Amino acid sequence: MVVLPVPAEVSVILLDVEGTTTPIAFVKAEEDSHLDGAVPIPAWSGSGGDDPQRTIQAVVDNVCWQMALDRKTTALKQLQGHMWRAAFAAGRVKAEFFEDVVPAVRKWREAGMKVYIYSSGSVEAQKLLFGHSTEGDILELVDGHFDTKIGHKVESESYRKIASSIGCATNNILFLTDVTLEASAAEEADVHVAVVVRPGNAGLTDDEKTYYSLITSFSELYLPSSA
Repeated sequence: MVVLPVPAEVSVILLDVEGTTTPIAFVKAEEDSHLDGAVPIPAWSGSGGDDPQRTIQAVVDNVCWQMALDRKTTALKQLQGHMWRAAFAAGRVKAEFFEDVVPAVRKWREAGMKVYIYSSGSVEAQKLLFGHSTEGDILELVDGHFDTKIGHKVESESYRKIASSIGCATNNILFLTDVTLEASAAEEADVHVAVVVRPGNAGLTDDEKTYYSLITSFSELYLPSSA
């Protein structure tokens, strides 16, 4: 098994969600299907019986179009969080985590590590996932949550803001993500990074495989402080 030592100065583990802690929940369409134009939302004049319904349907179609493209806008992710709330509350949906995630997070916390989440999904959606999972309510394992309100995940300044919010230096953080653009942005901020390779994730180039530290399971992380 691959073993990746965690640098001694690391006291915080920052986790991406989709493709890192949880399986990617959708199948990406072929690139050609992404060439469709935006779905416009017509202006509502306030007169005419059909206008409200036409506008509502146009909004729904526009949201579905954005979701099909996996847009990372804050407003869309907040809307998805509101939609998920009803489904989770009714028990129709439970979040699925990779089997290595919860045991590893428990071990990290026992070793004195802080664990935070940074996802393009809203903080509300994150809390719903961790609060309604196949492992039960595991919110107690998470010290805090960040979404794109603090900044986009491909911008290095976002990671500096997260470190400032937590009250640590950027090099005290180890960020686990499956997206190399995010990993690169974090590295620019002097954050330690490991790229997580999971079934269903996007493939990596040979250069990416060579450059980044790769893990296929959280159990491959070795904490010297817990030895």
